[in-house]
Amino acid sequence: MQPDSLRIGLIEDDPVMGGSIVQRLEIEGCSVSWWQKGGDLIGAAPKVLDGLDLVVCDIRLPDLSGEAIYKEIVAIPNAPPFVFMTGYGEIDQAVRLMRMGAADYFTKPFDFEDFLARIRRNARSPLRRHEDDEPVLGVSPEMRDAEALLDRYARLDLPVLITGESGVGKEVAAKHLHSLGATSAGPFIAVNCAAIPPDLLESEIFGHERGAFSGAIKQHRGYAERAAGGTLFLDEIGDMPLPLQAKILRLIEDRTFHRIGGEKPIALKARIVAATHRNLEKACQEDLFREDLFFRISVLPLPLAPLRERPDDLLWLLNGMIAEASLRQDRVILGVSTAAEEMVLEHAWPGNARELRNRIERAIAVGSTEWLMPQDLFPDTRKRPAPVTEGFVALSDARDSAERRQIERALDRTGGHVSEAAKLLRISRTTLWEKMTKYGLGGRSET
Repeated sequence: MQPDSLRIGLIEDDPVMGGSIVQRLEIEGCSVSWWQKGGDLIGAAPKVLDGLDLVVCDIRLPDLSGEAIYKEIVAIPNAPPFVFMTGYGEIDQAVRLMRMGAADYFTKPFDFEDFLARIRRNARSPLRRHEDDEPVLGVSPEMRDAEALLDRYARLDLPVLITGESGVGKEVAAKHLHSLGATSAGPFIAVNCAAIPPDLLESEIFGHERGAFSGAIKQHRGYAERAAGGTLFLDEIGDMPLPLQAKILRLIEDRTFHRIGGEKPIALKARIVAATHRNLEKACQEDLFREDLFFRISVLPLPLAPLRERPDDLLWLLNGMIAEASLRQDRVILGVSTAAEEMVLEHAWPGNARELRNRIERAIAVGSTEWLMPQDLFPDTRKRPAPVTEGFVALSDARDSAERRQIERALDRTGGHVSEAAKLLRISRTTLWEKMTKYGLGGRSET
């Protein structure tokens, strides 16, 4: 669909503003449905929603709030994206709506050219991300949702806090966010707050002037200055010393800083993204992290689930890392044996994707065949196959094991709905029931 043929839903009670928006959108070639009360759209949904590419909604309406309308509409299948219009005093509410899944917001009064550009960018069209796009963070629903959230965050110049266990992919997510927005043309500067000694961290972030302290023989530009035009990524910010936290808070609030020993303020020209594996809310309660800084860096939060809760991503990462590592080590690796794959799926992965990568690198380095075996990936395990059949299981057992695993994944994906699972597996509902009975699997009864 071309941008000038978009179908727009408008919820605006002001007849002057509403009429002006409708007139301009129709001049641009859009088809507009206008409601002056939120209840009118809710009463017409869902029959009108499939025909809309985007809904533009005022946050403050006479009968319902924009937030209440969004909560009603977003629960309807195939609901269109929402863009909100807000006054300056309602920005916090607009940000909260984006956390809930809204596409964008803009404040009144607004520039109409910018308004049109954001309408076209957020509307449903071939230009938008689809489910079959190449994934960056993972193929699981959780990571696809995380990518969609990063798409929305990229348009906002607000701090982002990425949380999750060590090795879960926080820096990968931060780099993806960097690549999406206006910062992509600038540098991505990562600072590991846990790896740099506390007495050096301030100088590394803010820089120092010559003679600022013993050993400062020349001027040093810090990470905050070198990140100009790009992203300053404060990794493991939960390990930052309390005195420095106060200066980071001032950096975010004032958007300026001083080199150590310097008098001239320097403007911060980078986006700040932070990450931590720690529970910062708990750290605030224990006076280990400043509460005011926590609120400032977590305006746009992004929690990442551990790998053990994302089996779809586990196999996707496994295959991708094997391809990368085998190319790097100049080895021909066809994949993992069935027994090794079973162990991969059963393992808890406390080190998440970092542990997976390390095990794959080692396995390819020490493995002697074109298939990775259990002992290659898990040399510390006590479970060893018999030498004569090393790396092999009976073909029938391997087939049954793989079939059962696919059925379990399909049932999990569809919430136990047998008919939907059968469609995913491309078999009949009767055949699926027979196989579920064979493997002792249960599903949701359907009538």
